[in-house]
Amino acid sequence: MILLFIENLFISLSSVFANKTRSILTALGIIIGVVSVTMMGTLISGLDKTFENSMSWLGKDILYVSRYEWFGDMEWWEVRNRPRIRPEYVDKIKVRSKYALAVAPVMQRGASLSYGEKETRTEIFGTNEDYMETITTNIVQGRFFSKNEDRSGSRVTVIGDGIKEAFFGDQDPIGKYIKIDNIKFRVIGVLEKQGKFLGLFSVDKQAILPIGAYNRIFSKRGWMRLSIKIPENKIEEGLDEISSVMRHIRGLKPNQKNDFAINQTKAFEKNYNTLKLAIGGTGTFITLLSLIVGGIGVMNIMFVSVKERTREIGVRKAIGATKGMILGQFLMEAVLICLIAGLIGLLISYIFSILLNKIFPSTMDIWLATFSILMSIVVGVVSGLIPSYRAANLDPIDSLRYE
Repeated sequence: MILLFIENLFISLSSVFANKTRSILTALGIIIGVVSVTMMGTLISGLDKTFENSMSWLGKDILYVSRYEWFGDMEWWEVRNRPRIRPEYVDKIKVRSKYALAVAPVMQRGASLSYGEKETRTEIFGTNEDYMETITTNIVQGRFFSKNEDRSGSRVTVIGDGIKEAFFGDQDPIGKYIKIDNIKFRVIGVLEKQGKFLGLFSVDKQAILPIGAYNRIFSKRGWMRLSIKIPENKIEEGLDEISSVMRHIRGLKPNQKNDFAINQTKAFEKNYNTLKLAIGGTGTFITLLSLIVGGIGVMNIMFVSVKERTREIGVRKAIGATKGMILGQFLMEAVLICLIAGLIGLLISYIFSILLNKIFPSTMDIWLATFSILMSIVVGVVSGLIPSYRAANLDPIDSLRYE
């Protein structure tokens, strides 16, 4: 049995490599199909990892109160006319909410940061001492500012890992002074490295200031949101309560619509799942189409191969080859064409995945590569079965007479 398998393998290999151009063109559909399915899987895997990291940074137990919805269909002028979020809401929410564990006002704007000859432009945030409870990032060097430093408007700042690397490298930045829009601030802490949000932009290039200093120096320029930490098992109750508290603070009547937005990671999850479904659907369609076209191509070439080798089949049957031997020979040839195509497609996908990994974290999983190879073999079996069956059932006498 093993000897028969080896014999069929050598016959199939010699047939495939005797017609290299024809074999490659035949396998093109299979190659495209394998590249499609592996790249789709790699892309979705990379997106999943990036999305999970980004959502953990936002925090599933954090509510973001703002004038704007992250995703919505409201007209821009309608949102623009909404009243601004105000710092005094923080104390009112703390008093009236039983679910709010921490409330941090966050003001944000662009600013120029410099240290010596080095300069960069990035986002700065003005907030209070509760801010660290509303994010999942830790301080790796130094400390966060205190309530007294916030109230007194101290010019201190906590910087992201990206700013630390750009300005100080391996040096200890604690106690050193950087300039934010040409105003000196003392570095008192460094946030741990976080990477890119959704693989698009770095969140490590940021500077966090006490909101007292921010308001005094930058005259409340920029926009404000509130970050509210809620117990993980009370998200829905907390959402309803904060909405009710905000309506009361805003003085809205029962028949009036909310003039604020409460955002959470669910908004991202919903849109992300839609995007992933679209990518998966498109990739699946291209894969199926390529495999069907490739399978038909392999089947046609196998019919041609059977016809070209009719006399060879007759000779083999005349010297004792059984139907099973002939069927196995041609079936192995079809499988071999598809297997080689699958390996070529896998190699191309691996090269693409390395390039893709430079945009956001993504790797080709072993199970994906294994699935691609098995898929190629199945296509080879299905497309080669009918031609192989026809070859196995040829009459040896008629085959020997075939010209």
